[in-house]
Amino acid sequence: MKKNDKIYIAGHRGLVGSAILRKLKDNGYENLIYKTHSELDLTDQNAVKIFFEKEKPNFVFLCAARLGGIEAHKQFRAEFIYDNLQIQNNVIHQSYINNVKKLLFISSTSVYPEHASLPIKEEYLLSGKLQYLHEPYAIAKIAGMKMCEAYSERYGVDFISVCPTTLYGPNDNFDMLSANVVSALMRRIFLTKLLQDKRYEDIMKDLQVDNDEQMKQRLEIFGIKENRVEIWGSGKPKREFLFSEDLAEACIYIMENTSFKELCDLDKQNTHINIAPYNNTSIKELAELLQEIIEFKGELYYNSLKPDGTYEKLTSSEKIKLLGWQYRGNLKEKLIATFQWYKTSKGIK
Repeated sequence: MKKNDKIYIAGHRGLVGSAILRKLKDNGYENLIYKTHSELDLTDQNAVKIFFEKEKPNFVFLCAARLGGIEAHKQFRAEFIYDNLQIQNNVIHQSYINNVKKLLFISSTSVYPEHASLPIKEEYLLSGKLQYLHEPYAIAKIAGMKMCEAYSERYGVDFISVCPTTLYGPNDNFDMLSANVVSALMRRIFLTKLLQDKRYEDIMKDLQVDNDEQMKQRLEIFGIKENRVEIWGSGKPKREFLFSEDLAEACIYIMENTSFKELCDLDKQNTHINIAPYNNTSIKELAELLQEIIEFKGELYYNSLKPDGTYEKLTSSEKIKLLGWQYRGNLKEKLIATFQWYKTSKGIK
């Protein structure tokens, strides 16, 4: 990519898209295109067609997607498969029609079989049964990955897919009913700490409510009590937590340095790339780290009646290392940066 190439970031307000947008700006890219959902509904085929015909981007980062945590995956199975298929089909196809030089599609390690051998390699895709909870989302993402492969093979385009592990960072979804584990747990512990310290004005800022009664109702809905934080499951499952800024760095590196042809030479049937920190952290370890960062003195209660999800994930990052990029960093430091961003976003000191 050249600094004046026209680059479209689909989903620029989300966790991944906003990180890529910031990193592109930091790296001196100056011709960046992005639209809010109200300006461009990516599930609308005709609207996407008109947008691409008008803008003619040279490069596309396809970050837009319907996302969520455990509860969202239980409630919105239809939306997860429909919306993600629509977004992917529209953007990938119009990128081909309008001669986009290169497209990067953000998938997920949810695409791998529930009981895949560890560490999970790219070649394990479609080798077993998916986890039921994430099945609609995973099937949609697999379709997007295979669409990138098929279009690249059939039409000679340069469309690449990446599969990051569990993400966190600035602009994450912090809604406790639909968020992923890091952001949901961070906010839950923080609100409990504020309640414990009787910082009611800050609680109202966080919850965006105007009075004590509304505050009490919202805290009750979210199950926030003064001295105890409930955590779903046993706390034993392990996850790989990847900072969104690190994913952005990896994605831009791939766009600048890697081609579909090069990936075919490594593995023609599995051209996607895992992006992982290659270290596991249990939910209990995560909760205790957040407890320390937020300075919460109360109890962490693990509700074993709630689901744990997949017990352990460890994703191979050998392919991306071969391509020249490697994760570096410290989980605690990056959780602190995320927490500071969250407090600032809510106007809380």
